[in-house]
Amino acid sequence: MRGADMGIVVTGLGATTPLGGDAGSTWAAMLAGESGVRRLDEEWAAASPVRIAARLKVEPTTVLDRVTARRMDRCQQVALVAAREAWRDAGAPDIAADRLAVVIGTGTGGAVTMLDQDDILEASGARRVSPHTVPMLMVNGPAAHVSIELGARAGAHTPVSACASGAEAIALAMDLIRLGRADVVVAGGAEACVHALPLAGFAQARAHSLRNDEPDAASRPFAVGRDGFVIGEGACVLVLERAGFAAARRARAYARLAGAGVTSDAFHITAGSAEGQVRAMRAALADAGVAPQDVVHVNAHATSTPKGDLVEAESIAEAVGVHPAVTATKSMTGHLFGAAGALGAMATILAVRDGVIPATRNLDVIDPEVKLDVVAGRPRGVPVPVALANAFGFGGHNASLVFTRADA
Repeated sequence: MRGADMGIVVTGLGATTPLGGDAGSTWAAMLAGESGVRRLDEEWAAASPVRIAARLKVEPTTVLDRVTARRMDRCQQVALVAAREAWRDAGAPDIAADRLAVVIGTGTGGAVTMLDQDDILEASGARRVSPHTVPMLMVNGPAAHVSIELGARAGAHTPVSACASGAEAIALAMDLIRLGRADVVVAGGAEACVHALPLAGFAQARAHSLRNDEPDAASRPFAVGRDGFVIGEGACVLVLERAGFAAARRARAYARLAGAGVTSDAFHITAGSAEGQVRAMRAALADAGVAPQDVVHVNAHATSTPKGDLVEAESIAEAVGVHPAVTATKSMTGHLFGAAGALGAMATILAVRDGVIPATRNLDVIDPEVKLDVVAGRPRGVPVPVALANAFGFGGHNASLVFTRADA
């Protein structure tokens, strides 16, 4: 057993998503069952097989100053917006620089910068390429900018594990605190890659929904007739603290991060493995010291792909059981890839704090092969002492996180 001082609490939340420009508005929109999916109005979208996406509700350029924003890729912009909010929300802890770390995961980093600058190179030549290109396209750019902003010198890390990146960032943050390498870690995920190329690629792979005429009904996890995910963009960042440090400064805690499990499938580059997902969930529960029957709520990865949702439903039933109330918030936010695991974690934390589980949108008829208690129609008010959040990614990356009440 670890001492109470070495427990880990969540003291700050920050987000910018398709549902809201901050954590509070995003959570309120989830509880209201809103959809962040919209039709794309860019010129290139007219020729794209996919013409819908979950764009940001609030543009980062309306929050950041012009000079700062123009030197950053959109992925870096959203990471900084979310991190600033989370840091303020935590009360801007007074901490030595070498005891503060940053872990921001992402799937693609500054891919849009790379694609856009390549277009400029081909059309206008090398002298027209931006001198900020390299720092803008670096995958570690979001973590680097946040570490510079906060003066964090205990490490700036960037897990790149596709859709599990944000959750793996939180798991790594837990390790840093447990190992005594930091007292506070700012952790989460960021992604902003709504672009013609990935949309074309996902369409060709038959992974993205083609419900272009009904965007708000396109993301439909666990539902009959689902035809793929909807690409989204945004960032979510948590402030995690050693419990003793947070208590000493009388910080408010949303919840405890009680355990984490990270596994790899070694199976297939895109198809998930129930076995690997089960191991991740079981590892997280064992790490937290809780039994499967203690879990009241699961925030599912559930992206709305025909096969992926069934694999996860099977793995949840095997690892945890069919008793927890399950929700799939990507039905509202779309799939934020590298930020998805962090946003799912935030929704789980707030469900624990508030005792309310958001409903899964668009679940008109549940797939009969899904043997889970999936919350639909309206949010479910129920005490949530223990909850699990899942994030699984291409490449066979699996990450599960366990959160418990702050007073546990």
